[in-house]
Amino acid sequence: MSTENTTPAEAVDEEPVITFADLGLSDPVLKAVKDIGYETPSAIQAATIPILLEGRDVVGLAQTGTGKTAAFALPVLSRMEAGSKLPQALVLSPTRELALQVCEAFEQYAAHMKHVHVLPVYGGQAYGVQLSALRRGVDVVVGTPGRIMDHIAKGTLDLSELKYLVLDEADEMLKMGFAEDVETILAETPDTKQVALFSATMPAQIRRISKQYLNDPAEITVKAKTTTSANTTQRYLVVSYPQKVDALTRILEVEDFEGMIVFVRTKSETETLAEKLRARGYAAAAISGDVAQAQRERTVNQLKSGKLDILVATDVAARGLDVDRITHVVNFDIPIDTESYVHRIGRTGRAGRSGAAISFVTPRERRLLTAIEKATRQPLTQMQLPSVEDVNSTRLTRFDDAITAALGQESRVSAFRDIIAHYVEHHDVPESDVAAALAVVAQGDTPLLLDPADDRARQQIERDERRSRDDRPARDRDGDSGGGDRRRRSVPMTAYRIEVGRRHRVEPRQIVGALANEGGLRRDDFGAIQIRPDFSVVELPADMDSGVLDRLRDTRISGKLIEIRADSRGGVRRESGTRRDGARYGDRDDRSPRDDRGGYDDRKPRHTRDDRD
Repeated sequence: MSTENTTPAEAVDEEPVITFADLGLSDPVLKAVKDIGYETPSAIQAATIPILLEGRDVVGLAQTGTGKTAAFALPVLSRMEAGSKLPQALVLSPTRELALQVCEAFEQYAAHMKHVHVLPVYGGQAYGVQLSALRRGVDVVVGTPGRIMDHIAKGTLDLSELKYLVLDEADEMLKMGFAEDVETILAETPDTKQVALFSATMPAQIRRISKQYLNDPAEITVKAKTTTSANTTQRYLVVSYPQKVDALTRILEVEDFEGMIVFVRTKSETETLAEKLRARGYAAAAISGDVAQAQRERTVNQLKSGKLDILVATDVAARGLDVDRITHVVNFDIPIDTESYVHRIGRTGRAGRSGAAISFVTPRERRLLTAIEKATRQPLTQMQLPSVEDVNSTRLTRFDDAITAALGQESRVSAFRDIIAHYVEHHDVPESDVAAALAVVAQGDTPLLLDPADDRARQQIERDERRSRDDRPARDRDGDSGGGDRRRRSVPMTAYRIEVGRRHRVEPRQIVGALANEGGLRRDDFGAIQIRPDFSVVELPADMDSGVLDRLRDTRISGKLIEIRADSRGGVRRESGTRRDGARYGDRDDRSPRDDRGGYDDRKPRHTRDDRD
């Protein structure tokens, strides 16, 4: 199923002027999209969905964060006949994190479709869970190439009835060494399948795959707008979803803002969040695509006049909004495409005025943050949640300001002087105590100052951030994906032998990736690694749980069972000059060539079976 030519790249208008209802999606899928609150398709969605619904193959060139998941998931589900025992759709993703995100998106979009089952398949998860689901029957499999290959090799994944195949972030899969696996999987699937390939770039290898495995594909190219105002400071806060409202409240306490727009992802969330803010004493209102134009105009006028301070809005509702008072934009939900991000923060910092943009990022949304920074070519500065001390300092300053302002109202103050003097005379109480009592009366039941010992919100967010750092791949934490100098562990290590070596074309990064994924290990759990002709020796923690070893016994690298066991030959040799016998993990000579962005050079294909974090 090869073709010599692809159609010329089709120029795509950045501003979608149609709705999801205009694209031809099935009624159940359209209903799910409406429930989620999506209002208008992004550029890649508007261009790709109709073509995929026609049954044609597609090559989509778009950056991460342009809404590609919906671009392929919505048409696949619209054309799917639910209830098949064997998989009808397969999505290949470069990382297990992305695979899980895509899987969750499919489940959301299939909410009104009966008997549609979606299964994530990735390294690090027990085979038993995946095997049980495959035996029961699944319609959509979303997985990483290494684990998909393992299932194909074991005969546990039958792709004979596959109708739809998606290669998501194909260029990333090639950089991670999955080129051979991807082509093997493509060759194992029916010639009659429909293929959608999405990539940020089009290197020669992807162009070759497109010509060999896709049938007359339409090539869609989308370049997002990336201009952001130099007058707008851009920050982000890592926060879990349940902590977002508390985090927003803290920020509202300490930020000096006039008017603010808080962006959420769906229409239903606008009124929910606005109500929570009103309950906390803020003048907030919601607008979305469902709000009538007359009501929208009244709300915007209230924001302009100062009767409202906070507007909770969706992307569509805020289009064309230009209010001088808007000094801050908060992305309560970080947008899924970079174009929306640029549009959102463009509501502040206009006409030479300064502005501030703050984005809430959950630990699993770091990929979106990275995509925004890459597309806008501007780094976002990480901020910390304001502490109780920060909040108390701000409250005291405002309290002082309120007293100063009241002292300026001489006639009213004079009247109260007589009242206080009368109270002091008849009750023998110092004036300072009377003033404090009046402050209590004015404050009501809500204490003026927070208790620093009870800063649960900040403690939880700091725990989430630490957990996020610990779970990130080594490339994110240390600026490296596995090679280079490492912090040496001070804990005792044990050497283990695995039955793959140089003749099996393995490299240290493959060993680390496979063992980390299957055993649930972190990159810092690895000591030295030596690769010898027929086997390799790996140092792992001496106190490693026996359950980890049990999981590792089923691990395959380059298709071969590693048969891990304690090494009885003395472990890793540390003297220099041992390159002929085996490379020590981290030696510069043993690393794969890197491109100038820190990734592995995709000009040199490598066969790997590990599913990287």
